[in-house]
Amino acid sequence: MWVPVLFAAAMSSGLTGLLYMFVRRKSERSDKRVATLSEGAKVVDERELVENLTRIIHQTLPKMGQTLIPDDDQERSKLKTRLLHAGLYSPNAMPVFLSVKFLLMAAPLLFGIVFAAFGAFSMTHALLVGSVTGLFGLVGPSFWLDRRKAHRQLLLRRALPDACDLIVICLSGGLSLIAALVRVVEELQTAHPLLAAEMRIVEREVQLGHKLADSLLKFGNRSDLPELQNLAAVVMTAEKYGSSMTRTLEKFSESLRLKRQQYAEAMAQKAATKILFPTLLFIFPAILLVILGPAMIQVMQVLGNLNN
Repeated sequence: MWVPVLFAAAMSSGLTGLLYMFVRRKSERSDKRVATLSEGAKVVDERELVENLTRIIHQTLPKMGQTLIPDDDQERSKLKTRLLHAGLYSPNAMPVFLSVKFLLMAAPLLFGIVFAAFGAFSMTHALLVGSVTGLFGLVGPSFWLDRRKAHRQLLLRRALPDACDLIVICLSGGLSLIAALVRVVEELQTAHPLLAAEMRIVEREVQLGHKLADSLLKFGNRSDLPELQNLAAVVMTAEKYGSSMTRTLEKFSESLRLKRQQYAEAMAQKAATKILFPTLLFIFPAILLVILGPAMIQVMQVLGNLNN
């Protein structure tokens, strides 16, 4: 009599447990889904906020910089040339650069006045610190522009011999100079993306009807790199006199590698002189302290005993 009752109770408890586990799993999935949707909504909101701020900055800085562009044609041309050498080709590069420079100059002084108004600093100290920081904002962007230009030239100088070697290989395989240039641009995307992007501009200029030598000369003037200007002269000479382009580029690539080796040797010779000042300022005093420190302690102890 009790066996059916116990069996029914066991079955009902088992079904209840399975139902509870099923409902709990569904509830956990629903909670996870809600949490995922809420996190996704937060990510979307943050992304929209960043996009709105970026759009506002892109719209505000060029308009503010238009009023800061110098009226002198020579100064404006000089600044435009510096921006081109640094790889800033956008039409709004000059207004944005001048706007950022003005903000770095004016913002420290403005913040100093605000803090002084709230009593955090005295007005004299706030104006002094703001003015000094504004001077760094005045010269800082120019140093950044020169450093960007130097880094860009270094990358191009390192990549140019490899590009010339690839062009020589393609020419030896029977391709024309323009077809070799197109193939080299595709191959350089991974190893040297900067040179590949610049050579893509040269390729499109050639497709528009410009001569390859003229496009390479524009590239050399745009990057202010003598090696590229020499490459344009080599290509122009080879096309003018009908000499072998393969041999010409091969010799030019060898000369570039020789110059790169000489530059590395010159930098290695300068390393000994450059390391002299950190050695004298930081390493040598520490060595003196370690060597003479115990002796000085013993001398002080002996002098103290004599006084006693």
